[in-house]
Amino acid sequence: MSQWSQVQQLEIKFLEQVDQFYDDNFPMEIRHLLAQWIESQDWEAAANNEAMAMILLQNLIIQVDEQLDRVSQEKNLLLIHNLKRVRKLLQGKYHGNPMHIAVIISNCLREERRILAAASMPVQGPLEKSLQNSVVSERQRNVEHKVSAIKNSAQMTDQDVKYLEDLQEEFDFRYKTIQSLEQNDKNSALIKQEMLALQAMLNTLDYKRKEVLGKIGRVIHEIDMLMSNMLTEELLDWKRRQQIACIGGPLHGGLDQLQNCFTLLAESLFQVRRQLEKLDELLTRLTYDGDPIPVQRPQLLEKVNFLLYNLFRNSFVVERQPCMPTHPQRPMVLKTLIQFTVKLRLLIKLPELNYQIRVKATIDKNVSTVSNRRFVLCGTHVKAMNMDESANGSLSVEFRHLVEIKDSLETGGGRIGPHMVTEELHSISFETQVCLYGLTINLETSSLPVVMISNVSQLPNAWASIIWYNLSTNDPQNLSFFNNPPAATLSQLLEVLSWQFSSYVGRGLNSEQLNMLAEKLTGKCAETYRFYLLWEHLPGKSFTFWVWLEAILDLIKKHILPLWIDGYIMGFVSKEKERILLKDKTPGTFLLRFSESNLGGITFTWVDQLENGDVTFHSVEPYNKGRLSALPFADILRDYKVIMADNVPENPLKYLYPDIPKDKAFGKHYSCQPNEVSKPSDGGGKGYVPSVFIPVSKILNDSTEPHSPSDLLPMSPSVYAVLREHLSPTAIETAVSCELSHS
Repeated sequence: MSQWSQVQQLEIKFLEQVDQFYDDNFPMEIRHLLAQWIESQDWEAAANNEAMAMILLQNLIIQVDEQLDRVSQEKNLLLIHNLKRVRKLLQGKYHGNPMHIAVIISNCLREERRILAAASMPVQGPLEKSLQNSVVSERQRNVEHKVSAIKNSAQMTDQDVKYLEDLQEEFDFRYKTIQSLEQNDKNSALIKQEMLALQAMLNTLDYKRKEVLGKIGRVIHEIDMLMSNMLTEELLDWKRRQQIACIGGPLHGGLDQLQNCFTLLAESLFQVRRQLEKLDELLTRLTYDGDPIPVQRPQLLEKVNFLLYNLFRNSFVVERQPCMPTHPQRPMVLKTLIQFTVKLRLLIKLPELNYQIRVKATIDKNVSTVSNRRFVLCGTHVKAMNMDESANGSLSVEFRHLVEIKDSLETGGGRIGPHMVTEELHSISFETQVCLYGLTINLETSSLPVVMISNVSQLPNAWASIIWYNLSTNDPQNLSFFNNPPAATLSQLLEVLSWQFSSYVGRGLNSEQLNMLAEKLTGKCAETYRFYLLWEHLPGKSFTFWVWLEAILDLIKKHILPLWIDGYIMGFVSKEKERILLKDKTPGTFLLRFSESNLGGITFTWVDQLENGDVTFHSVEPYNKGRLSALPFADILRDYKVIMADNVPENPLKYLYPDIPKDKAFGKHYSCQPNEVSKPSDGGGKGYVPSVFIPVSKILNDSTEPHSPSDLLPMSPSVYAVLREHLSPTAIETAVSCELSHS
């Protein structure tokens, strides 16, 4: 079943998450129509290779053209229109930057895998539970309701101001009419009656002025209370969810809802400001003793301007944290001389601001807060925010930068190189200025702290720094965090480790796997775990825990991903634990685990029984990425042979733990079925007989452990087929020996 088919079967709450990351940059129609083709391409590799990305983009357009031809024959007008629009988008937007579409599609596929992983493993840890209620919270609904109510109140006050203006114009007209009369006419009874009516109108004007000022004051107070409490909490919750999502946690959303609230509040405040300006106009045309406008208006205007300043200041956010396109799952880790991207957004969406706000980027602006290592940004430092590049029309800007270390300080401290200490944080700051309706507001925001590396070998430990920071603090700018890093509970740390697998390779860790990691981290299940221990080398090893974990993730991603997603790789299990699990199982039962002594290695262990009834265990030398590049792991499990002391080759792997027949577990992942192996009459290309690699180990009967590692021995498919179908075990061994002697 394709990944997209699995996505479509998710519950509605997960489908809503999928809907969040499909937009005009990569329309869902294309994802749906070209599901199998899209999933068969290596978009992640293309994201780092412009030539490959260009080829994939051209092929994507060809695929769209084929779909367009098909729907044209079916006369599906709506789909024809959408596909033409998509084709125009692909050609126009990505032709000059094909790697961008590769990054977008790669990210979408990865987010799908993460959602599928979350749906298949509903057990939540403490961090996810703490965030769950704030994703779609009652407070969020209350905020949206109150913002709408405030907007309505401001609009109704507009009507009151208009009524006040009409009333004053009528008073003005009638008063000037009386003033124009002759003195004799003014003494008439009719005029005296008119004067009494004008006095009543003036009393009404005074009452209405006080009423309008009171309503404006209440609207301002409601906005103040909403901003000070609920809206601020919503924004802080979003920023915390962003932190957690950056380290592999649940997807975070809600920014569009926040933008709607910020925009409506800004519109309401500007509307109130215009109302106060109108009152000032009315004041210049008519004032009197006890007039409330000159007393109250200056205070109200000052409060409105203050609220606008705070609203704009809080609305300037980093929508997407700094990230290298080459390592999309490792945001906030930046390598010198490698491009990274970061996206800014203003949550106040006003057409008047389009292309009027220019943002300047700097790194380590407050240099006194960081070490003597200094960096500069290469590229365009100032860009204008606009609504054109965003799918939802938000006011945003994306920076693409290279980070370069200054030569004059490169030797300072001896900290540059493969073994650089990575517990050092840096900040990327952004400044801009908003000039609107006579107001000038200076805005500034910063990315979450980033770690700078100069060698990719530093990435695992740098990523550990990012994990620990965002796991342990809500402070977005504590650059001195590692001077005294706090402890975290083991349960929190294990939850984050599981997120690394769900976000990177599509399946998180279960409780048994996490327990093994807990023992590896602490020796025993301690309740707290100090940060610096994670950088110590594992006992008896030349590498740290994080380097070991990163190598496993890379191995899964590139070589055994389908087996991992199916849940057939136990992976994290100690040698002691695997023997406990296997000792009472049927001979030939095996399990797959990651090597604890080799980086990026996977091995399998099976249980056997000696003639005297004793149980014995056998483990092969771990397979690493080099060997798995030559032969798929599923084929290794299918074709693996051992040669015992009596020279009889056989496959000892019968059942995947606990009792799943091997072919049932891995059959769909075999590159070809055994009965499809070529017959001797099937000639190879250019006169050669096609060959196949058969993994073989030799085990002596008097040994409980293999004395030699498994090896890959060449044997043609035709020879192998004949040996399997027609020859006895002794004859098979003779044939194997012949192959060896001629290889």
